[in-house]
Amino acid sequence: MSTASTASASASPSRIRLKWLANVALPLLTFGVVLAVWSFISLKITSDIPAPTVAWQRAIELFSDPFYQKGPNDMGIGWQVLYSLGRVLGGFALAVLVGIPVGFMMGASETVNRAVYPLVQVLRPVSPLAWLPIGLLLFKAVDPSALFVIFITSIWPVIVNTAAGVKAIPQDYMNVARVLQLGKLEITRRILIPGALPHIITGMRLSLGVAWMVIVAAEMLTGGIGIGFFVWDEWNNLNVASIIVAIGVIGVVGIALEAAMNLVQNRLDYTRR
Repeated sequence: MSTASTASASASPSRIRLKWLANVALPLLTFGVVLAVWSFISLKITSDIPAPTVAWQRAIELFSDPFYQKGPNDMGIGWQVLYSLGRVLGGFALAVLVGIPVGFMMGASETVNRAVYPLVQVLRPVSPLAWLPIGLLLFKAVDPSALFVIFITSIWPVIVNTAAGVKAIPQDYMNVARVLQLGKLEITRRILIPGALPHIITGMRLSLGVAWMVIVAAEMLTGGIGIGFFVWDEWNNLNVASIIVAIGVIGVVGIALEAAMNLVQNRLDYTRR
């Protein structure tokens, strides 16, 4: 066996160990530090923050029957998450259906861009909670108001990224389309959509993350059923362990939504192939 082959064979286990260290050991170390700090706060600073063991025991209780129903305002944490996800996906779908066409028009027409972009810049930084009273005034009901808040706060990443994707399409493509005398529909289908698709998916990914963050805050104020209302209700009951469990659930669901969008992006985004 040559010297190079021997060195490669000996280096392979080292690479595996380093990869394991980076992917497993370091995250576990970080979580261990967080648990240690959490335990210190619970033991030495304030006993109002339950210890990790107490929160774990509460998690076991909550997930032993996550889909129980004892009334319209007393449901398991599984139902709370599903109701929140339904609102999020509804508002997100509306944002995509409206945001993509608006973004296309902004990217394809400088006139439309000059007319609409200032409005986008003004409304995009507005806090989600600022929109909630407007939604309640308009719809007089919890679910439509929550959908409105999700829609109005998650539409901006879709619009901005779609417009950026259309503007990034090389002018040569449009020149070829003119030479071939393609109609607007053909240009959109064959050039604009494929060319802007990576930016569109990025905008959708950001939009979905915003929607999931917004729903928690919106449900805290609107009440009813949902993981945000669950957090607020448990706070009123002074059950901090349940709040900590809910925070973990919110994070895990956010990771799942991000993973789902990753799958979509890997399948549709030609730049990742």
